[in-house]
Amino acid sequence: MSEDLLAAYDEHLRGAGLPSPGARTERDGPVLRVVGEHRGLVIGPRDLSGHDVDALIAAQTAFFGARGEAVEWKTHGHDLPGDLPERLRAAGFVAEPVETVMIGRISGLATAPPALDGVVVRRVGGEAIPAIVELESRVWGHDCSFVGDRLAGNLAAAPDRLAIFTAEAAGRVVAAGWMALREDGTFASLWGGSTLREWRGRGVYRALVAARAGLAAERGYRYLQVDASGDSRPILERLGFEAVTTTTPHVWSPPAGSARPPW
Repeated sequence: MSEDLLAAYDEHLRGAGLPSPGARTERDGPVLRVVGEHRGLVIGPRDLSGHDVDALIAAQTAFFGARGEAVEWKTHGHDLPGDLPERLRAAGFVAEPVETVMIGRISGLATAPPALDGVVVRRVGGEAIPAIVELESRVWGHDCSFVGDRLAGNLAAAPDRLAIFTAEAAGRVVAAGWMALREDGTFASLWGGSTLREWRGRGVYRALVAARAGLAAERGYRYLQVDASGDSRPILERLGFEAVTTTTPHVWSPPAGSARPPW
């Protein structure tokens, strides 16, 4: 693990990502919470030692429970106190699959997409969002309309900070990924990368990464960051990314039947 990359992550990526219309970011003591998206988000500093962690957790469930909304608390493998995940679970949060935070130094990454037989990788706009939602829903086996809502909202709020790419074969979207260009110009974050099963193992994911890396390089960014699944991690390692920590979403949902107020 590279300590300088981990330090850069903690310095630059402990805040909210791209804005969405109607969403707001606010502080509750040492934690940051995002309100007004498909579910709430709580992000803490690396070290919450010295704070009443259980009270902070209770405050978030009370806040989002009053809104009738679910909330995700994003934890990391190097966060303190070390029992934060256990405290969240004791409060009713459910852990989702662990992902690995991968960081690549753009200066050392391949930025030219490899040539793929019959596949075109290109940057797209909002017109491609319906096809991307259909792709995501097929890959993950559930309705991913919220992905389209988030992409459309981000494009409306900050069109210069979101870059969406698709891989298309015979006019059909077979994979898609997007990139959030952080405002401070240091990190660009890669999201998506979903690929239809029959198109995996052909270099499509790698081509999407390279295309986004090329744009980030043109914009002068230093690092690319990915929260990688077990399938993506080995590909990213071969491309020069390093694993720096893990991240686990812990999600709390309000009791069934909770009413959501009109705000």
